[in-house]
Amino acid sequence: MWDNGWREIAAVDEALADGVIGQQEWHEAMADLLRQPYLNASTPWGQSGKGGTARDWVTARRVVVEAIGGDGTFLDVGCANGYLMECVAIWTAEQGLDVEPHGVDIVPEFVALTRKRLPGWADRIHHGNALTWNPPQRYDFVRTGLEYVPANRREAFVKRLLNDVGDRLVIGPYTVDVGDEQTERALKGWGIEIAGRVELPHENPSGTRKLLWVDQS
Repeated sequence: MWDNGWREIAAVDEALADGVIGQQEWHEAMADLLRQPYLNASTPWGQSGKGGTARDWVTARRVVVEAIGGDGTFLDVGCANGYLMECVAIWTAEQGLDVEPHGVDIVPEFVALTRKRLPGWADRIHHGNALTWNPPQRYDFVRTGLEYVPANRREAFVKRLLNDVGDRLVIGPYTVDVGDEQTERALKGWGIEIAGRVELPHENPSGTRKLLWVDQS
């Protein structure tokens, strides 16, 4: 999600909670919110929802590599323009790992953009809603955000990804207030054990940047 869209996202969440829209309309509304900010961005990280400089992108996203413990396949759920896929391949190679990136996104324009940017990986870029998408293979590492689905579908989303899509589910990175353990409590309540976590300082001293991962049992 892009940096400053929380008000619009909150309004869509409220519409779903009030019964004004349904689950499918929620996904469509979220896609509509993202299209123009992403497609009109002037930098590859902007097209992946991150403002600021290239250094800001690295600071915010390189932490994903902490959850990748070896060689294998990596699926980015909500891959946008594919920039995280591209960077993960570089960052893991710098650590001596051989990681093959793949992506899936619900927005067809993002899928088209990624295939255009990364033509050598075009067959690894898929269009679909990860809640219902049938992957062509199982992946070693799957990165996602819980905000990609409505709050009442997040347990099903996590369990579906673990059961049907990947061996390790990487959640984040995401930013919360210092001391916020809401995601950890939710996972515990769903009967899911956290296998690892990283917590890093945020530019805002009241916030913290987190990354969690869970393994398929």
